[in-house]
Amino acid sequence: MTSPSGSRDRKPPAKGRPPAKGRPPAKGGPPAKGRPPAKGRPPAKGGPPAKGRPPAKGRPPGKAGPGSRPKDGDKPRSDKPRAPRIPDDITGKEIDRRVAAELRTLPEELGQTVARFLVAASRALEEGDVDLALAYTAEAKRLAGRVSVVREAMGITAYAAGDYAAALAELRAVRRMTGDQDYVPVMADCERGLGRPRKALELLAEVPESKLSDASRIEARIVAAGARRDLGQPDAALLLLQVPELNARRTEEWLPRLRYAYADTLLELGRGEQARMWFERAAQVDPDGATDADERLAEMDGIVFDDAWGDDVEDQRPTDAASPEVEPGPSA
Repeated sequence: MTSPSGSRDRKPPAKGRPPAKGRPPAKGGPPAKGRPPAKGRPPAKGGPPAKGRPPAKGRPPGKAGPGSRPKDGDKPRSDKPRAPRIPDDITGKEIDRRVAAELRTLPEELGQTVARFLVAASRALEEGDVDLALAYTAEAKRLAGRVSVVREAMGITAYAAGDYAAALAELRAVRRMTGDQDYVPVMADCERGLGRPRKALELLAEVPESKLSDASRIEARIVAAGARRDLGQPDAALLLLQVPELNARRTEEWLPRLRYAYADTLLELGRGEQARMWFERAAQVDPDGATDADERLAEMDGIVFDDAWGDDVEDQRPTDAASPEVEPGPSA
């Protein structure tokens, strides 16, 4: 998956607004019923009603009408939310090269501002502040909603926040704009999050695995297996996960999730011993805690631990080389 800053790991404004119900027509409309305007002088704009004349229908006394001059001390109000402040140490130069290249299609100053918002969003996500990350990416989208990497960042952040409908909409836009299929697994997982596992499988079936990068191909398998389990088909899920990459020697970003999904599926099928081994192998390649494999192992062993337990768990992990390999099953 790609962070909002690009590293791998709108509603349009209304066109005019009708006058509020009950308000008299704007300047140029007929005068108030029952009294002609003073000879040679147009009705006052926005001032108090003439003596003896009731206020215009629908407007409370003393309230200025459209086009009136604000009183001294009045400050204009805006309904647009204020953009979140970007930390001073973020320059925008931290952005990924791929993202920077696309932002160069914008005017220089605007591109730099959008880059800073995307970097700030990425940092907020890393710090676990999803709401702040959403605010940053929303402002980036407001400024540059036609740039695909900005929509991509908005989709990733919405996905991290669990707003699967918004994430799906943004990533669909990215797919239309770029033709890139590598976000299809994330889009399918959004369908799962919305309670539509069959739709997830249909979406994944649209794209041959040969059209996906290696990482996206594995992610697609993980999502498809999850959808099969959602449908009560754990045996089919296990077949999808039995790929040679389970025994990969290199630690890839997707490897902990693949092994974790395999272990969890084995556990659902009642194969506890094998499940424990694969939770252990997932933990071995997950030093950053992307999964809760350590906790699942402890749960299976009946161990109760406090929050400080994870600080020392790194020293307790066996090496991956000591674990036996499991022959992968047939591809599904």
